[in-house]
Amino acid sequence: MSHNPFSLAGKVGIVAGLANHDSIAFGCAQALHEAGAECLVTYATPKAEKFVTPLLEEMGNPELRLCDVQQDDQLDALFARAHERWGRVDFVVHSIAFAPLEDLHGRVVDCSRDGFAQAMDISCHSFIRMAKRAEPLMQEGGTLFNMTYYGAEKVVDNYNLMGPVKAALEAATGYIATELGPQGIRVHGVSPGAIRTRAASGLKHFEELAHDGETRSPLRRLATVEDVGHAVVYLASDAGAALTGLTHYVDAGHHLRF
Repeated sequence: MSHNPFSLAGKVGIVAGLANHDSIAFGCAQALHEAGAECLVTYATPKAEKFVTPLLEEMGNPELRLCDVQQDDQLDALFARAHERWGRVDFVVHSIAFAPLEDLHGRVVDCSRDGFAQAMDISCHSFIRMAKRAEPLMQEGGTLFNMTYYGAEKVVDNYNLMGPVKAALEAATGYIATELGPQGIRVHGVSPGAIRTRAASGLKHFEELAHDGETRSPLRRLATVEDVGHAVVYLASDAGAALTGLTHYVDAGHHLRF
């Protein structure tokens, strides 16, 4: 039988950032499982446990771990567990972003030093920290993913502080792709557009943005967490072997209309 380049059978990795059924991380973990991969899935706080535990069966009953990316010991334990369980990692999906509401809802010029630093640490630098820990576990190559948004490139009303933060994340994606490429490690940003996730609910007037996507995007709909998951599967598979350092718009074409 010929090799299926889209299969992830035998692949193993980490999906970080599960919060509930509407999480992009859920769509990714579910799609990765369906493609044959095995995952460690993380959630950020103990209070999220009651929302994520019921999702295990739909994700193929992956090992679920608490991991606050601001705590280096928890990140270390996560990658140590991956090493203990598999001896390697083939993919890491970083689906994590945060900014304090008072800073997110105000003007960028008014954001606090602490708020900016926290948003950058959780939403951008934690991806760099995960990439550093993944590198020694990707001796035969692998793929790193983060989630970004068009507000990194153009000014989107009410995206505010997250615009500069995601811009930094997209820049880091290119630099890390260049640094790790010789080792066969590929790095991608996925830009899903407006999706009704818990994180998106923190944006002012989010429904206006979602309505714009549903009425003006070329496909006249929003992307779903399942759409994002399927894109991640393609990029993590051998079918995406020649791709790295890109931002992939999984947004029904909405970025064409901004």
